[in-house]
Amino acid sequence: MTRKFSITQKFCIVSAAAVLLGLAAAPSALAGEGVAAQRVVSAGAHTATTQSALIAPAVTCPGQTGLDAPAAAQEQAMRCMTDFARAGSGLAPFGDSALLDSSAIAKAGDVLRCDDFSHFACGREFTYWIEQSGYYGEGCWRAGENLAWGGGEYGTVRSIFEAWMASPAHRQNILGEYTEMGIDLELGDLEGHRGAHVWAVHFGSHCEG
Repeated sequence: MTRKFSITQKFCIVSAAAVLLGLAAAPSALAGEGVAAQRVVSAGAHTATTQSALIAPAVTCPGQTGLDAPAAAQEQAMRCMTDFARAGSGLAPFGDSALLDSSAIAKAGDVLRCDDFSHFACGREFTYWIEQSGYYGEGCWRAGENLAWGGGEYGTVRSIFEAWMASPAHRQNILGEYTEMGIDLELGDLEGHRGAHVWAVHFGSHCEG
């Protein structure tokens, strides 16, 4: 099976307190089929809409600035902000995928367990858990991953989402040609920082072979 990847460098954003990583795989075919050398679509078509207009107000997506809410509530706020940005760009909202939720949970767990903030945490390819979840199945697929961690105010939903939208690679995934998203927020010790908010988002879609 052939895959093509587009890997971005590591970003340090917001006074180096929020650290982000974004990665995407071009469409790939399973069962030994070849791969067209195309990349995930960029967000360039959406540049007419300003970034600030794509950030949901608190009244639309509650819970985006709090740190004490349950993880599930913060994850829901992140989904809300993601769908708001896509709607503002003329895109359909993401469907929820239990399989991508599962792979995101496993990836965030790897980051904390191996103390390795990387798309290749614990020595695995970024697609490892997406494959293990059974998401790929047969035929053609696209996959992307956004990772972030922050401490204190830099770990809030709004802070992380604003940083992602300010980064072309991460915004490309959020506004990309995907149909589904899985998300996980974990709290733990990372790179010497206690109580880090670690975010993992997996994007995916299936297409014709």
